[in-house]
Amino acid sequence: MRKTRCWNDEFIGHRVYSATAGSNVGHNWKATSAGTVTYTPVDAATDSPNGGVSVTETSTNEIQNACLNFGDILVFDIDNLIDVTFRVKMNQATLNAASMFAIGLQGDRNDAIDSIAQHASFRLIGASDAVLVETDDGTTDKDDVATGATLAASYKDLKISFANGTRDVRFFVDGQPVAESTTFDMSAYTGAMQPYVQIQKTAATATDGFTLCSVEVTYRGH
Repeated sequence: MRKTRCWNDEFIGHRVYSATAGSNVGHNWKATSAGTVTYTPVDAATDSPNGGVSVTETSTNEIQNACLNFGDILVFDIDNLIDVTFRVKMNQATLNAASMFAIGLQGDRNDAIDSIAQHASFRLIGASDAVLVETDDGTTDKDDVATGATLAASYKDLKISFANGTRDVRFFVDGQPVAESTTFDMSAYTGAMQPYVQIQKTAATATDGFTLCSVEVTYRGH
């Protein structure tokens, strides 16, 4: 009988977010960046009840891309996953038209979200606060499915559930199911995944960003 296990991170305290091996002492996250983006720890006095990390584009007119993940160390076997929940908000009411945001689970990272071979993601795409969801297992690609939900400058819980198996991946926003009319089938992929969150922009002076205050992964282990 397999035990249920839980891994979580509440981003408490001061941290350094770096792409350099060995620099990210005390946490699992690697920061991969293009351009002059910033990674800033936050605390209860200025933001969330417990802490978090704020990732923000700068006003430099250039292509920028900022991603937090496990540096392509894939630790969660998709067939053992039960669910993953992110507590996150945007740092502005609506994204600039030049920006995109994504959060979820992925295989190996790619700058272009649509080019990730395997992922399950929540997305916001330019000049909108509308939440989209999508999955890709390398065979079946469900792209940019509308949810009717929004994500703006207040925290929401975004959950991806594998409780019904990889043939029926489900999405929830603040506990409510979304995109129920679409079946998200990821059964063609049997490898492992990592959590990720990414914001990016084309060359523009936009200063969009997000704040992430917790990630929780429930899975079956030994």
